[in-house]
Amino acid sequence: MARSNSADVSEVEVTVSNRTILRVLVAAILAVVFVTAIRRSVHTLTLIGVALFLSLALNAPVHWLADHLPGRVRGSRSFATGLSIVIVLALLVAFLSVIVPPLVSQTTAFVKEAPGLVEQAHDQNSSVGTFIRDHNLQGQVDKLSHQLSSRVDNIGGTAISTVTHIGSSLFATLTVIVLTVMMLAEGPHWRRILEQLIPSKHTKRTQKIAHDMHRVIQGYVNGQVLLAAIASLLIVPMLFILHISNPWALMVIVFICGLIPMVGHTIGAVIITGVALFHSLSAAVIILAYYILYQQIENYVVQPRIQANATNMSALLVFISVILGANFGGLLGALVAIPIAGCLRVIVLDYLESRNMLSRKTVEAEETSAKAV
Repeated sequence: MARSNSADVSEVEVTVSNRTILRVLVAAILAVVFVTAIRRSVHTLTLIGVALFLSLALNAPVHWLADHLPGRVRGSRSFATGLSIVIVLALLVAFLSVIVPPLVSQTTAFVKEAPGLVEQAHDQNSSVGTFIRDHNLQGQVDKLSHQLSSRVDNIGGTAISTVTHIGSSLFATLTVIVLTVMMLAEGPHWRRILEQLIPSKHTKRTQKIAHDMHRVIQGYVNGQVLLAAIASLLIVPMLFILHISNPWALMVIVFICGLIPMVGHTIGAVIITGVALFHSLSAAVIILAYYILYQQIENYVVQPRIQANATNMSALLVFISVILGANFGGLLGALVAIPIAGCLRVIVLDYLESRNMLSRKTVEAEETSAKAV
C-alpha cells in the first residue's frame, strides 16, 4: 500500500511600505482627477481638435498664398493667414446675404398663411376639407392644429431657447476660427521647437512620419472638397429644371453639407427638399428621390474610391473607418474618421518596417494596390 506524502506548503510574506501605499493612493487620485477633467473638458477639447484639423487642412493653401504674395509681404505667413480668413468670412457673408432674405420671407409668408390653411382644413365645403373628410384625416388635422396652437403659445420660450443655441453655436464657431488662425500663424514655430526636442538619430524618421500623416490629411480634405463639388454641380440642373428659387444659393448649401462624409447629404436633402416644398409637392418629391439616389451612389461607390486614392487607403478601410467613426463619435466622428485611420495606418506601417516585419517594397506595393482598387 503506497503512502502519499503531503506536499510542503511554503508561506510567502509580502511587505508593502507606507511610501508605496502613498504612491498608489496619489496615483489613483490623480487618475480620477485627470478622467474627471477630461470628461468636463470634452467640449473644449473638441473645439481644439476641430481647430487643429482645420489648421492642418488649410496649411498648404496658406503656405501657397504666402509664397505668391506681392511686394514686401511675400513669405509672410501671418499676413497670408489673415487674408485667408478674410476671404472665407467674405464668402460666408455673401452666402448668408443671398440665402437669408428669401428664407425669412418664405417663412413669414408660411406663418401668415398657416391660419388660412387650418380654416380650409376645417371647412367641409373646401377642396382641402373634402379631401380630409373622404380620407378620414380629421383626427390627424385636429392633432396638428392643437400642436400648432401650443407652439404659438410657447413661442416666447422657444425663441429664447433658439437664441441661446444660436449664441452658443456662434461662440463655438468664433472660438474655432480664432484657434485655427493662431495655429496657422504659429504652426511653423512650434514645429521647429518639437523638431529640436527629437533626438538627431530619430529626426529623419519622425519627419517622414509627419510628412506622410500631413499628406493623408491634405488628401482627405482635397477628396472631400471634390466630392462636395461633384454633388453641388449635379444638383443645379435639377433645380433649374424644376424652377426652384435661389438655385445658386442652394448649390452652396449642398457643397457645404457635402463636406461632411456619410451624413452630410442627409442634412442637405432635408434642406433642399424643404425649400422645394415651398414650390410644389411634386418638386419636393423629385428632389428628394434624386438626392437619395445620388447619396447612395456616392456613399458606396464614389466616396470610397476617391478617398482611397487621396489617402492611400483601400476603399474597404475607408468605408469601415467612416462607419466606426460615426458609431463612436457621431457627426464629428464621421468627419475625422478617415484621416485618423490614415494616420494610424502610417504609424503601423512605419512600426512594422522599423522592426523588419515589412520591407519598403512591400509598403510601396500596398500603397499602389490601395490606389488601384
